[in-house]
Amino acid sequence: MHITSRRGAGLVVTARSGERAAYDVVVVGAGPVGLTVALLLADRGVSVCVLEARTTPEQAGSKALCMQRETLEIWHSIGIGERVAERGTAWSVGRTYFQDTELFSVTLPGSSGEHFPPFVNISQSEVEQALVRRAMAHEHLTIHYGQTVVEVEQSDGSVTLVGAPTPRPSYEGSADDHVPQADEANPGGGRQITGRYGVAADGARSQVRKLLDIDFPGHSHGDRFLIADIRAEMPFPAERRFWFDPPFNPGRTVLIHPQPDGIWRIDWQVPGDFDLEAERDSGRLEHRIRQIVGAVDYEEVWLTVYRFHQRCADRWRQGRIFLAGDAAHLMSPFGARGLNSGVADAANLAWKLGHVLAGEAPESLLDSYSHERLAAAQENLAVTDETMRFMAPPADFRAERDAILRASITDPEARAAVNSGRLATPMVYVEGIFPAHRPGDPELVGTVLVDARTEDGSRLRQRLTSAGGRWLAVTVGARSPEAPEGVVAVADNSGAVRASYAPDGRARTYLIRPDGYVAACTEPTRDAVRTAWLAGTGVQR
Repeated sequence: MHITSRRGAGLVVTARSGERAAYDVVVVGAGPVGLTVALLLADRGVSVCVLEARTTPEQAGSKALCMQRETLEIWHSIGIGERVAERGTAWSVGRTYFQDTELFSVTLPGSSGEHFPPFVNISQSEVEQALVRRAMAHEHLTIHYGQTVVEVEQSDGSVTLVGAPTPRPSYEGSADDHVPQADEANPGGGRQITGRYGVAADGARSQVRKLLDIDFPGHSHGDRFLIADIRAEMPFPAERRFWFDPPFNPGRTVLIHPQPDGIWRIDWQVPGDFDLEAERDSGRLEHRIRQIVGAVDYEEVWLTVYRFHQRCADRWRQGRIFLAGDAAHLMSPFGARGLNSGVADAANLAWKLGHVLAGEAPESLLDSYSHERLAAAQENLAVTDETMRFMAPPADFRAERDAILRASITDPEARAAVNSGRLATPMVYVEGIFPAHRPGDPELVGTVLVDARTEDGSRLRQRLTSAGGRWLAVTVGARSPEAPEGVVAVADNSGAVRASYAPDGRARTYLIRPDGYVAACTEPTRDAVRTAWLAGTGVQR
C-alpha cells in the first residue's frame, strides 16, 4: 500500500513496491525538538536527514526561555548540556505579587550537589545555535535548510517527503560564534527525501500535520502578551517575578525573568486588540518599559506580541510518521512546560525508534510513544489551563478570582489558591509499558531516575549516558546479575543510592530506560532482569 498526502488534497492511495529508504529517519523541523531527536538518533548510528523551511537557524528573541533540569540532562547526553547550563542564568526563587504586596515566594528544590540547577534561563535561539553546530559536525546527520514540505508519501516500509525551496534572506551573525548559512547545510531546489520513518517537529503551524489531515483541536486565549527582551540594570536579583494587577499594568499581569548578558524578559498581558506599532508611536511603550526599569539606560533587544493557545493533536502517529513538540501540542508558557515537554517527546521517541531500527524491539513498541507522551501533554494542558484561567479569568470567574487575590494579602488559605504558574516537572507515567508497583518497593517505576552519586564518585545519569543508548540495570544490595546484551549492568551500594533505591536494605535491581525513566524494579536475578527488559522493550508483553 502507498499513501500520498499533498497540499490541498486529502489522502491518495496508490500501489508501489520495491522502494528503498535513503535515510533511516527524516525529521521535519530544525528547531530544538527536531534537532534533539535527530542528534539522539544519530548518536546511535542512525542515519538522519532534517528538513527545515527556514533558510537559516533561528536568530531572534528569547522565545522559550526556562530550561528544566531534565531537559539539560537530555541535552548533556548529546553534548551541549554543560554549555547551555554555563551560558544560562540559573535561578531557584520565584516571587508572586498582588499589586505592591508580595504574596509568597517559592524556592525550587535542589542543592549544590546536583549536576544542573532546577532551571536555567537562556534564549531558545542560542540553544538552537548550539544544537546546529553539533548537528553540522555529525557524520550521521544531514540538514537541508530552505525546504518547505509540500507532499508526504507513505508505503509499507518507508516515507518520502517532498520539499519546495523557500526564499532565502541574508544571514547576519557574529563571526566569533558562527552558525552555518543555508548553503552550508545542503540547500538547493525542491528535494525528495525518503526514510524508513518520519518525525514532524515543525512547530505549531506544522505543515506535515496538515498534510496528514490530523486535527489540532483546542482554544486560543482572548488576551495577548507583549514580550520584550530588555538589556538593563534591574533593581532586583536573578529571580522570577510575577505580578497580578500591578500599578504598571493595572487589571492584568506582568512576568519578569532574568537572562544572560544583562537581558531581562518581560511579559505584559495586554488586550486582544493591542497594537505594538501604535504603542511605540504614542510613546506608551517607552513609558511601559520605564515603569519597570526606572531611569537607567536600557536597550530593546527583541519585541513581539503573542496570543497563547492550548491545543493537542488528536493522534500523534500516522503510519510511519510521528508528531513531536509544538506540532503535537501547544500550551501557554506559564510554567515552562512547552519546550521542556517537547524535548521529553524527543527523548521518548528517539530511544524507541533506535531500538526498532536496530532490530532490538518490535515495531509495536512505537505505539507506546503516543500513549506515554499524549498523557504528558494532557497533564500539561490541564495545568496550564488552570493557570490561564486564574491569570486571565473568564467573565463568570473574574469576581471570584479578584476576591481571592484581595483576601490572599492576609489569608493563607486564599494565598494557596493563587496560581501564577506551576513550574514544569518530568512526567510520572502511571500507565504504559511499566509493571505494577510491587508492595514494599520505593515508588520509582514510571519516574525519572534519582541521580544519586555512586561509589566511584560519578552519578547514575553519567552511567546511563556512557551506556550509549543501552539500558542500565542498577543493583543495590547485591551483586549484579547477568544482563541481556542491550543492558549495561552495575552494582552500587553507596549511601546516596541506597537511600533512594533501597531504604529498607532489601536487595533490588532497577532497569533504567535510555530516556532516563525507571522502567522496572525486580529481584536481582538474571531471569527477573531479562523478563523486565523484554517487557519494557515490547518484546514480551
